[in-house]
Amino acid sequence: PSPPQPPPPPAVAGSFYEGTPARLRAQVEACFADHPPQTEKEHFIGAVVPHAGLMYSGHVAAAFYARAALPKRFVILCPNHTGHGHFAAINREGAWRTPLGNVPIDTPLADALMAQTSLLVEDTRAHAREHSLEVQLPFLQHLLGGFTFVPICLGAHRYDYAEEIGRAVAAVVKNESDPVGILASSDLNHYEDQETTLRKDQLAIDEVTKRDPRELWRVVDEFDVSMCGFIPTTTMLVAANALGATNAKLIQHATSGDVNGDYAHVVGYASMLIS
Repeated sequence: PSPPQPPPPPAVAGSFYEGTPARLRAQVEACFADHPPQTEKEHFIGAVVPHAGLMYSGHVAAAFYARAALPKRFVILCPNHTGHGHFAAINREGAWRTPLGNVPIDTPLADALMAQTSLLVEDTRAHAREHSLEVQLPFLQHLLGGFTFVPICLGAHRYDYAEEIGRAVAAVVKNESDPVGILASSDLNHYEDQETTLRKDQLAIDEVTKRDPRELWRVVDEFDVSMCGFIPTTTMLVAANALGATNAKLIQHATSGDVNGDYAHVVGYASMLIS
């Protein structure tokens, strides 16, 4: 057999987050400065976490990671910002790399998901330059050390696809003996002024906290909410509901304007926990 390939280099180390181990560790620790990890961790089925550069949204992501009872296995759903690759691209083997080390892909979990729905297709191109999933890994590496994950990059603007993949995730997670966390990577409204963004963000936040994937999809479309990860968030909500979720709450909401002072062109960020 051919030797395993080394993981590809990270796409956004040195831009979205610090590029050396020491500086990245310090940056992740700084994200947790306002959110010391809780002693009483909260059980969760799914979550929404933002994915801008750590200097912009890292503190909002950390608000979730600090309080969640994190398992050692994850399905991480992200949007496709580049347009490359398959519309429901999964990686089933190998590892991803950040400056903090390699993170193995959970091959048994990936294979189970692919057996459950033919929509998921093995494809590395969709993930090659995609930042939205990669920026979650340093938080998990910092808190957990070792864990495994399945990366899924979703780009099809079809509710029925999101629903099918969400149901597949639920069916597989239900059968696993170890807990599996389902993370949806998404920012909220993009590049409008603070007032407009807070209003549009709230439309999306309200539907997530109601755990209503269909209404989330409708609201994003109808009110032109430029929530880049509404497809993964919809998929996560379908999965969480099928797994018996009864509760969802907003943990933190902020905008890029809160960080850089430019309130004319902001991006919204929220972390939300579904249990």
